[in-house]
Amino acid sequence: MNIETYLSSLRGKTAAVLGIGVSNTPLIELLCKGGVNVVACDKKTRAALGATAERLEALGAVLHLGEDYLDNLNADVVFRTPGMRPDVPALCAARARGSVITSEMQVFFEVCPCPIIAVTGSDGKTTTTTVIAELLKAEGKRVWLGGNLGHPLLSEAAQIAPEDYAVVELSSFQLLDMTRSPQIAVMTNLAPNHLDVHRDMAEYVAAKENVFLHQRAEDTAIFNLDNEVTRALSAKARAHVRLFSRRDEVADGVFVRDGVIIARRDGTERSVLRTDEIRIPGQHNVENYCAAIAAVDGLVRDETVRAVARSFNGVEHRIELVRERRGVKWYNDSIASSPTRTIAGLRSFDHKVILIAGGYDKHIPFTPLAPEIVAHVSLLILCGATADAIRAAVTGYEGYHGAPEMVDAATLQDAVDIAAARAGTGDIVTLSPACAAFDQFANFMERGRAFKRMVNALPD
Repeated sequence: MNIETYLSSLRGKTAAVLGIGVSNTPLIELLCKGGVNVVACDKKTRAALGATAERLEALGAVLHLGEDYLDNLNADVVFRTPGMRPDVPALCAARARGSVITSEMQVFFEVCPCPIIAVTGSDGKTTTTTVIAELLKAEGKRVWLGGNLGHPLLSEAAQIAPEDYAVVELSSFQLLDMTRSPQIAVMTNLAPNHLDVHRDMAEYVAAKENVFLHQRAEDTAIFNLDNEVTRALSAKARAHVRLFSRRDEVADGVFVRDGVIIARRDGTERSVLRTDEIRIPGQHNVENYCAAIAAVDGLVRDETVRAVARSFNGVEHRIELVRERRGVKWYNDSIASSPTRTIAGLRSFDHKVILIAGGYDKHIPFTPLAPEIVAHVSLLILCGATADAIRAAVTGYEGYHGAPEMVDAATLQDAVDIAAARAGTGDIVTLSPACAAFDQFANFMERGRAFKRMVNALPD
């Protein structure tokens, strides 16, 4: 089925789209132009939507706004926004009335005419997804990059050719009710995350499994051997399994030996890339490259991999060098919205850093972060709703003997000012919060850009 056939099947029917945001606004426009009766639902007020409301109504959409936006979902098809659980009462009631509950990403998987490479995991998703796309583009292939990165692809499906490649990042929220899997699935790692939304770790892992559970035998599933959870999940895949590892050699996949990334398949191996050729810092980025190389093995030449590794500067908000001021380097690692991400970030530097941490509480324990802070941090600046919890984890760690010093900041601006006053030549300051941003910012991107503005505003 292609996108034209799908839209034809809905013509004259009613589709309710829940959430008028980044991924669903293009969807609403696509459905309206395709002759579908659209009800666009959002908790926001008309004033908050501004010009978007007028534009969607001009296309024929009926808006259902305000606190009761989920009431009376009488539609043939309901498109769930990624941040909404599929078992909320309103969706359960709609399903009981005969509505089909779906999502922009689910339909994209149904209509996409080209191979899909999908990446999920707790950490490293965006960098791995972006590296895969960069490798394919450098090889001369046309690539459609999207998903959880913030770029919806369904509205572009009509432009995609069979010889293209779609490379998508998938979150656990998108995967919760997915019933299709990609031709190539990559699972970077799994650790506790988003437990403010998922009932428990088991549900979080079960959602992630959908990236490979619906694959066919001729598809490929790529797992991280070094992560206990993903290593166990590899036994459940029906597709051809390939592994990647930074610590051990693998029979089929990609691994590191003596500072060289090796690809092995069918008993033969070859050297692809020296780890010191990778421009972006950190051992976690060596793992990200291993995963990406496993995904494009056979599609991209090794010389192309080396050229990209030497030139790719990384993704915004991921150990991004913002500025060097008075001998101090400032890094934006706002993507670090969980302890495991912050741990990876701290291990990327070769000496102790000034760390700005804290934010929205996702109910993830900070205990594993404490020894890393003691080992890698010279000054810990805490702000946000989780400041006390992080402090308690550090002071409760048996290896803590008064260092690092911990200070509180009321806001991110206060934290930047404290860091600027305390840092000296040769120091590194990194924003690596170990928490989501929702207590003070809309998302980690807004937090990271605010941090960069503050740092760049510091006087020379």
